[in-house]
Amino acid sequence: MSIFDWFRSKETRDIEEPSWAALSSGGLGPVTPAMAENLSTVLACVQVISSAVASLPAYVYRATKKGRDIVYDHPLQKMIEGGPNKDMTWPDAIEFILAQALLRGNSLSRLEYDPNGQLKAISPIPWENVTTQQLKNGKLRFECTLPGLEIQQTIRLLEHEVLHLKDRSDDGILGRSRLARAAAAFRTGIELQTFSESLYRNGTAPSGALLHDQALGKEAVNTLRTRFEAAHQGSNKAGKVLILDQGLKWQSMSISPEDAELLASRKFSTEEIARIFGVPPPLAGDFSHSSFTNSETASRWFSVFCIGPWIKKIEAAFKKSVFTEPEKDLSLEIDMSGFMRGDYESRWKAHKIAVESEILTRDEIREIEGFAPLGG
Repeated sequence: MSIFDWFRSKETRDIEEPSWAALSSGGLGPVTPAMAENLSTVLACVQVISSAVASLPAYVYRATKKGRDIVYDHPLQKMIEGGPNKDMTWPDAIEFILAQALLRGNSLSRLEYDPNGQLKAISPIPWENVTTQQLKNGKLRFECTLPGLEIQQTIRLLEHEVLHLKDRSDDGILGRSRLARAAAAFRTGIELQTFSESLYRNGTAPSGALLHDQALGKEAVNTLRTRFEAAHQGSNKAGKVLILDQGLKWQSMSISPEDAELLASRKFSTEEIARIFGVPPPLAGDFSHSSFTNSETASRWFSVFCIGPWIKKIEAAFKKSVFTEPEKDLSLEIDMSGFMRGDYESRWKAHKIAVESEILTRDEIREIEGFAPLGG
């Protein structure tokens, strides 16, 4: 250790996340986010949550004595409309940020400012490229590796220079991913998928054993196995006619996936993973217990108990990081009524109730729907 390393160790301490080794079960190796997303249920859950939130309209509001007003000239509102950086639209950025938090427990975005101190860009950074340290004063510092065309650039960012979204935390500093908390469930799903793939890739048709009334030498056994596998192994050779000679006999030992309860196990794994992410099974593609009535209920459950908490987390993260001290009367709101855009009847019934209850005027309803005001 150099003298500089010694002084630095006195000023900071590394914040360690649960290692990927902790995500394994039974010593079978680590489960990474990339491996987990190979499970269709994980991919579906992450996609439906992140894309649903990203699809909702968002506004910057200023609280007033009479209510609140949209602040159209705020840099963040302009980013919502035109994109937070040169490479992303607003939905792209929210989708990326939320998917990172779902799979890795944390997501980090760099807040970039112009010379006048105005926010000019929000640039998400892959969490794999981030190392977290805690300074002596208790503040966090993030060392981020940015990919470049020729060389990689490493920058250091402090808490006020980043937007940090995290899943439930054990220490209040960093979030812990659901992959880490329920490692065994994800490992089981991966093992079941690997077994199913191997079953169909290596399966022979017909399946069973070749019998002979005399002992065969090692070379004869190897030759017979090679020829048999070449003729019948693989799904593209299923159903080929089996021809035997020289006293060989076939004994079937076929075991279907249903007999092995493979399909039932995979179905249970799907439900278990959907449960971990808080996604109703029909929204993850499991319609085995769904009907029109309970699908509507599942959508409401998804909005209230799955999407709602994440939206609150995102709004709070922006409130803490993006708005400066003089802007504490500002807030970001992600409008969940955007979920009604696909339900024409329910949307207009809600508008009717709002007008009759004198909550909104006809012109305000027309503005929401994108029509010019009637006036008067």
